[in-house]
Amino acid sequence: MPNPEQSKLKEKIRHLPEGPGVYLMKDRFGSVLYVGKAKNLKRRVSSYFQPSRRMRVEQPKVAAMLDLVYDFEILEVHSESEALLLEGRLIKEWKPKYNTDFVDDKRFLHVRVDLNSALPRFRLVRFRSDDHSLYFGPFAHSGLLRRTLQEMRLKFGILLGDGNPQQQADGTWQLYDDVRAEIYGHPNFVTAAEYRARAEAACAFLEGKSREWLEELEILMHKAAENRDYERAAELRDVIQALRRTTERTRKFTHASLVPGDREESLRELQEALGLDQPPRTMECFDISHISGSFCVASMVHFQDGRPDRRNYRRYQIKSFIGNDDFRAMCEVVGRRYARLQREGKPFPDLIVIDGGAGQVGAALRAFLENELEPPQLIGLAKKRETIIFSDGRPALNLPGNHRGRLLLQFIRDEAHRHANAYNAELRRRKLRETILDDYSGLGPSKRKALLDHFGSLERMRKASVEELQAVEGIGPKLARGLREFLDNSQAQA
Repeated sequence: MPNPEQSKLKEKIRHLPEGPGVYLMKDRFGSVLYVGKAKNLKRRVSSYFQPSRRMRVEQPKVAAMLDLVYDFEILEVHSESEALLLEGRLIKEWKPKYNTDFVDDKRFLHVRVDLNSALPRFRLVRFRSDDHSLYFGPFAHSGLLRRTLQEMRLKFGILLGDGNPQQQADGTWQLYDDVRAEIYGHPNFVTAAEYRARAEAACAFLEGKSREWLEELEILMHKAAENRDYERAAELRDVIQALRRTTERTRKFTHASLVPGDREESLRELQEALGLDQPPRTMECFDISHISGSFCVASMVHFQDGRPDRRNYRRYQIKSFIGNDDFRAMCEVVGRRYARLQREGKPFPDLIVIDGGAGQVGAALRAFLENELEPPQLIGLAKKRETIIFSDGRPALNLPGNHRGRLLLQFIRDEAHRHANAYNAELRRRKLRETILDDYSGLGPSKRKALLDHFGSLERMRKASVEELQAVEGIGPKLARGLREFLDNSQAQA
């Protein structure tokens, strides 16, 4: 690497923080060459640029990478655990040439609770499966997690992977037939209901542990946004959404979810609570997902007899406007969905569920009126207290937390939320792979290359004044002013 560039990087290193975080090594075109984590960012990053570094001899791969490094950027976090999770997420997204770890999820453990078992056990697994089990994690430190599970066995009286309970003639269960029955200090003969109470308490504990990282990362994201560090805020936003996806099943955990579901009973209880003429055999739920109005998308999930029918899931990009308006977005997608069903002569669902309150419900109703369609039963589910909002003017309804009908509504709402967020994340990943300058029509390939050659990275270009942009060959005053405005607008929407 040329000496002038080394001097610039060393000057940048002098201002690095000494806390934990993740660093990204980049080439002159802004491509990510390597992602690493650090307990002390300043010490770790500076070690790459010390002339006597032994790795140039001992690790030729690192030496080859350093010859290409033109710039770097950092993302600060609160703890080493966060750094490890963020490092893995960024490596999987960017797939840097010089990273070899994190090609899969083997470095993280999850806790799996097998809900189909009469006595659900708590097992450690490395991969999540679509097997109707409950998953917690990922957890960055396997040793601490194993120790936590051992403590949970003592505290709550749950079974781990080594448990082999035996059912007795009277229907009760013997958890252990050896000295562990005395060591663990809980009644060894239990009914299935008594054990489920233990499992509920243990799951509630694990759910709180999983949320700790989310709370810390949200604080960091808001702080970055307040400081107008939009790229860092966007990266943290993506990490938060990834963690939410891995822990979303914990938000669905209830007493009823540990029992093999009586879906007929759930549908009957929902029918009674909503005053329907018959159980809602077919249900569809809508959710809107966006980040400050950008990448605004919607999802629709379809349930048949209380079960997800994923073949009939749909997802939508908002076409009628650009910006942040949940009501307009909801009106658009509901109208598109049922106008199409009407044209194709297909039946409407028995129940439509809208993720939101009175405003979103009103927007959905407006879609039916604008398309001259008769709506089926339509309700909203407001998140704060899981309040049911009726579209026909009836007073709002709050069902008990263990009501089967409420649990079914939460299930379909959470599934719609997951589906919308997954689509939103997919669109953002596509956008990240594109060069933002491609969206500015005033630049041809040669001028784009000249800009990147001059500034070295998009981040540096965003900090450039109009005069500095004009200093690039081929960039005149008018083009520089237009480009400056374009970069400001694109950053504000990040």
